[in-house]
Amino acid sequence: MFIASDNSSPSFKDFTLVMPAVAVGNVGQLAVDLIVSNLNMSRVGHIHTDCLIPMAGNNPYATCKDDAEEIHTPAEVYTAPELKLAVLQIRAPIIQTKNKKFRQLIVSWIKASGFSRTVVLSSSHAYRRDDQQLQGSPVRYLFTPSLLKVSADALKELGWREMERVPAFPGLTDADTEPRLCIPGGGITKGLYTDSCTEDLPLAVLLLFCSEGDNVPDAFTLVNHLNDWLHLLDNPSQETPKWKIPSSWSLLFGSGIPPALF
Repeated sequence: MFIASDNSSPSFKDFTLVMPAVAVGNVGQLAVDLIVSNLNMSRVGHIHTDCLIPMAGNNPYATCKDDAEEIHTPAEVYTAPELKLAVLQIRAPIIQTKNKKFRQLIVSWIKASGFSRTVVLSSSHAYRRDDQQLQGSPVRYLFTPSLLKVSADALKELGWREMERVPAFPGLTDADTEPRLCIPGGGITKGLYTDSCTEDLPLAVLLLFCSEGDNVPDAFTLVNHLNDWLHLLDNPSQETPKWKIPSSWSLLFGSGIPPALF
């Protein structure tokens, strides 16, 4: 259930929704951090659900002491009305037994809100790549049929590579076995894509093969690919845009060792 911050009912009609999947390396969440902080997006509400591990914390996008003390929750919605852009940031893992329920909640909210398209930022285990997936860029895409109808020309211009289907049993090429979509480490990515195809929703998945560790470079790679398509940051010089680092990233690996220990 979406709950607005000021008890109003913000309209998302014809907005583009960008959201992360909780996946390997948290690349999607890091990319969304960059979008929210660089576009100075405003928080307009949150998703209330029992599908996420409950948690709360200070404002991850604080710019001064006054707004640093705001309490933030696991699934919040931000908007940039001038760009007709909405972002759902998810900061907590999904409870394993409630993956399907959470997907249904998101699909219902997308349909009810009237988004023109949804983009899911995700990642997949690099070490699980098939031989054909080792070639070229580590970034892949998936478009539902309804979005592909209106975005085919843009995809051709971007030159992106579609996520390859792989054999059901690695190493075996049985003519009777159809290749399947496999996104190891991708969380709800595959299920959300499949659900959106069934519901005829215009949804895209943009994912990156990565490993666990320092995934900040992966987040920049993913958000730059997204920017090439959606043009979130003006880039007249055709150079890679300069993204400013969110304040919350100073604590990505903890707050350091307290000097009082010594």
